[in-house]
Amino acid sequence: MNTADQYLKTIFLVQELEDGPAATGDLADRLGVSPASVNEMIGKLEDRGLVAHEKYKGATVTDDGEARAREALQTYCILERFLANVLDVDDYRAEARQLEPVIDETVADRLDMIIDREPQCPDCFDADADACGLLVEDRVEADD
Repeated sequence: MNTADQYLKTIFLVQELEDGPAATGDLADRLGVSPASVNEMIGKLEDRGLVAHEKYKGATVTDDGEARAREALQTYCILERFLANVLDVDDYRAEARQLEPVIDETVADRLDMIIDREPQCPDCFDADADACGLLVEDRVEADD
C-alpha cells in the first residue's frame, strides 16, 4: 500500500462518518499531516481520476477511488487483525499504521490466509471506532 492509498482510505472513511465530502482539516487531523499536504495529495488524486474535490466543501472518492480505498481498508483490517488476534500485540493500531504504507499485496495475501478473512471485509471496519469490527472481543474492550 502506498501513501495515495492511505489518503484514499481516509477520504473514504471520513465520507462515511460525515455522510458527505471529507474536509481538508479532518483529513489532515486523521493523517497527522498539514492541510497543505492534504491539498497537494488531493490534487494528485484528482488528476488521476480517483477523487473529486470541490473547493470549501471537500473531497469525495470516485468509483475507481472507492475501489482502491476499499482494497487499502481491507489490507489495514488484515494487518490490524493479524497483530491483535494472532500476535497479541498491545499497541496493534500503532503497529498497523506503521506497517500500512510498506506492506505489499503478497504479504497482505499471506497474512490473510493466516487470519482467514471473513467475506464481509472490508465492510467489517467500524469508522466510528476506527477499528476492524472482527477483532477479538476482549481485545477491543481492553483498548477502550
